Amino acid sequence: MHSVDPQVQPSYVEGYNHNDTNQKPRISIKRRPRGPFNPQVHASHDEAYNLMGTNPQQPRILVERQPQNTPLTTHQVSPQVPTGLDENYNLSDTNGERWPSGGAYGRRGWMSGSDRFTSTFDLVEQMYYLYVRVVKAKDLPASSMTSSCDPYVEVKLGNYRGRTKHFDHKLNPEWNQVFAFSKDRIQSSVLEVFVKDKAMVGRDDYLGRVVFDLNEVPTRVPPDSPLAPQWYRLENRGDIMLAVWMGTQADEAFSEAWHSDAATVYGEGVFNIRSKVYMSPKLWYLRVNVIEAQDVIPGDRNRLPEVFVKAQVGCQVLTTKICPTRTTTPFWNEDLVFVACEPFEEQLTITVEDRVHPSKDEVLGKISLPMTLFEKRLDQRPVHSRWFSLEKFGFGMLEGDRRNELKFSSRIHMRVCLEGGYHVLDESTLYSSDQRPTARQLWKQPIGILEVGILGAQGLLPMKMRDGRGSTDAYCVAKYGQKWVRTRTLLDTFSPKWNEQYTWEVYDPCTVITLGVFDNCHLGGEKSTGSNAARDSRIGKVRIRLSTLEANRIYTNSHPLLVLHPHGVKKMGELQLAVRFTALSVANMVHIYGQPLLPKIHYLHPFTVNQIDNLRYQAMNIVASRLGRAEPPLRKEVVEYMLDVDSHLWSMRRSKANFFRIMSLFSGVITMGKWFSDVCLWKNHVTSILVHILFLILIWYPELILPTVFLYMFLIGLWNYRFRPRHPPHMDTKLSWAEAVHPDELDEEFDTFPTSRSQDVVRMRYDRLRTVAGRIQTVVGDIATQGERFQSLLSWRDPRASSIFVVFSFCAAVTLYATPFRVVALVTGLYFLRHPRFRSKLPSVASNFFKRLPARTDSLL
Repeated sequence: MHSVDPQVQPSYVEGYNHNDTNQKPRISIKRRPRGPFNPQVHASHDEAYNLMGTNPQQPRILVERQPQNTPLTTHQVSPQVPTGLDENYNLSDTNGERWPSGGAYGRRGWMSGSDRFTSTFDLVEQMYYLYVRVVKAKDLPASSMTSSCDPYVEVKLGNYRGRTKHFDHKLNPEWNQVFAFSKDRIQSSVLEVFVKDKAMVGRDDYLGRVVFDLNEVPTRVPPDSPLAPQWYRLENRGDIMLAVWMGTQADEAFSEAWHSDAATVYGEGVFNIRSKVYMSPKLWYLRVNVIEAQDVIPGDRNRLPEVFVKAQVGCQVLTTKICPTRTTTPFWNEDLVFVACEPFEEQLTITVEDRVHPSKDEVLGKISLPMTLFEKRLDQRPVHSRWFSLEKFGFGMLEGDRRNELKFSSRIHMRVCLEGGYHVLDESTLYSSDQRPTARQLWKQPIGILEVGILGAQGLLPMKMRDGRGSTDAYCVAKYGQKWVRTRTLLDTFSPKWNEQYTWEVYDPCTVITLGVFDNCHLGGEKSTGSNAARDSRIGKVRIRLSTLEANRIYTNSHPLLVLHPHGVKKMGELQLAVRFTALSVANMVHIYGQPLLPKIHYLHPFTVNQIDNLRYQAMNIVASRLGRAEPPLRKEVVEYMLDVDSHLWSMRRSKANFFRIMSLFSGVITMGKWFSDVCLWKNHVTSILVHILFLILIWYPELILPTVFLYMFLIGLWNYRFRPRHPPHMDTKLSWAEAVHPDELDEEFDTFPTSRSQDVVRMRYDRLRTVAGRIQTVVGDIATQGERFQSLLSWRDPRASSIFVVFSFCAAVTLYATPFRVVALVTGLYFLRHPRFRSKLPSVASNFFKRLPARTDSLL
C-alpha cells in the first residue's frame, strides 16, 4: 500500500488510460495556485466544512478540521446584486466553449485519444467518481465491557470522510450504502475503510481496517454489469463486504449515492439534493350527468322544494341549476365535469339540496360513491344510467321515519363515467408538452426521441445570504409529457456543472419542453413552517419547441435565464443545454402534421372555454399536490412556475406585446401597399414596366395565376432556406415588451388577484377591468399566433413543416398548370358548397397542418 505525506495535500488526480489494463494509472500531486479572493462571489476553498449531521442515524460525509454540528444559516436576498455581467439577452452557441477539440464527441463518449468508449451519456461531459459500496460485515469483535458493539463504517479518502449509520448491539450489520467522491477532488492515493464502534467516537481506535490502492481500482461504465462486492478480511478480526470502482454519472449508483461535494447538508436536506425522475399522476375527466331525482321531500312539507344538486370530488365543488319546476321529482339533465387522479383516493359526493332562503340551503339527501364504481369510457359510446338511493339527512328522525325511509327512499338518476378519450390539460395549450389521451390503449407509437443534456449554468446571481456572503444552491427541473426530471443540487456555486442527460419519447413534434432553474432552500437548516415556510426561489426558465429543431442534429446553446421582477427584467444567468431530436420515421413525422392536435373527442364533444380554464386549474393543483408527496418532493412553487399557472392573468405588458405582434404582421401588408403605390406612381420605371407586362400576361393567360403564386412561394421557400434559423427560439425581452415597461404597469402585473389596493369600489372596478382585459388579451394573442403561423410557412422555423409546404407548393404548381382553370374553380366552388352530409366535424388536413406551425409564443416571457 502507498502512503501519503499528511503535509502534502493534492489538489486533483490526473485521468488515466482505462483501456490499457497493463499500465497503472499515475497519480500526480499538484498544489492549486492561490488567486485573489472575492468573498461576495466565491466560497472559501481554505475552509474545511463540517459534513456531519445532527441526526446520528443519518449517513454522513465529513471533512476534517471543522467543529461539528455547525448549522446552515441562510437568508433570502434580492437577486439585484451588481455582478458585472453583460446584460446580453440573446442565445449563444457554446459549441466551441463546451466541446474542446481534443475531446471526443457524439456517440463516442467524452474521453480523448485512446480513452474513448461507448456511453449512453453522449451529450454531456463525463464526470468521474470513485464509488465505494459498503454492503455488510460479519464476525466483528465484541467490546470487552458490553460483549457487543455498535458498529458503523467510515470511508476515508484524504481529508474526506463518509460515515454510515450505526447499529445498536449488532455483530453482523448490513448497510448497503454507496459513497461517491469526485475524481477532481481526490486528495490521496489510498482509500481507507474503517469499521468502528460508536463507543469509540473521538478516539483513534477501530475494530478493523481495509486499505485500497487507487492505482488498482477498476473502471466500470454502463452498460457493463454492476461490480460484484467482495469479502475483505479486516486487520484485527472480522470481514466486510465492499465494492470499489471508478465510474461516471451514468452509473446506476450515482443518484442514490452520498456525494462528497454535498458537504454542508444534513438531516432531511440530504434527500432534497438528489437527482430524481418524477411521473405526473394519471388524470381522468369524471363526467357526471345529473338527470333527475324522485321522492325528494323537503323538511317543510307544506311547500314545494327548489331543488339543485351539488357534487364534490376532493376540493372540487360543482352545482346544477335550480330545477325550474318546483316539484318532488325534479329534472336537470346537466353535465358536471371533474378532474380525477389515479390512484383514486377521493370519492364522489352527491348532495341534493333545497334552496329554502337565498342565504340558506337545506340538505335533503346525500350519497358518497367510490371512483372504482364508475365505468371507463374510451370512445363516444353511450354509458348506461343508474339510480342511486340517497341517505336521509337530518336530525331528530323518529324510529318510524327510519322504517319508512327503508321503503320510500329518495333516489337520484345519474350517468357517471371516467372519460379516457380526452387529454387532461394541466398546462397552457400554447406550451403543451403532451397531447395524448388518458387511456393508454389509444396511444400511438412514438415518432421520435428527445435527448436533453443539462450541462450546467453560468453567471448565476446570489439568491440568499450564508455566513455573510451571497450563495446559490441551484438545481434544474425539466418537464416534457408526463415525465419530470430534477437534477441534483450543487451547493454554493454560481457556475454549477450538472452534466446529466435525460431521454423522452416524442409522440408529437409540435410540443414544448420546459426547463427551469431554482435555488434549493431546503438543505436542512430551515426550520420555518406554515406561511413562513421556505420556498425554492425561481432563477429562470427556458422553453424549446421540438418542431423548431432539425432532426438528428445536436444543438449546444447557452440560454439566458430571464425573470421579471417588480423592478424590471433581470438576467439571472445562463443555462447550458445540449439537445437532440431523433426522428424514428419520416413518413410518420409527415403524417402527424395532418392529424388533429388533440384527440378526436375534443372536437366531437368539446368543452366550453370556462370549463377548460377551470379544469386546467384543478388539474394543475392535483399534479402539484401529488408531486409534492414524492421523496424528495417537487414543491408546489416549482410545479406552478413550470406550468405557467398565472399566464391567464391580466398584464398591460403582455397586452402591449400582443398588440405589437399584430402590428408587425400588418407591417408587411402596409409595405406591399406602399410598394404598389410606388409602382402606380412610376417611381421606379423598370419595376412599373415589369409589373405591367406581368399583369398583361396574367390577363391573357389566367391559368398561370395560381401556378405563378405557388411557384413564387416555392422559390421564396428555397431562397429562405439559406437564412433559416440555426438555433432554437429563446425568451425575447423586446418581443415581450419587458425592457421599456412602466413601473406602474409592473406594479399592476405583480398585484394580487383580487387586488390588494385600497378602496372597495376601486377594487371591484379594478378586478372587473382586469378580467375583461384578460380575455381581450387572449383573443389578441390568438390572432397574432395565427398570423405568425402563416409567416412560418416559408421561414424554416419548423424545418419539417417548411419542407412539406415547399414540396406541396411545387406539386400544386405543376398540378394546377396541367389542369384547366375553369375545372379548378368548379371543383373548388363545389367543395366549399358541399352538402353537410359530406362534411366532417373533425378539422381538415390543411387546418391541422396550420395549427401545428410554430409561432412566436415560445419567445414570450
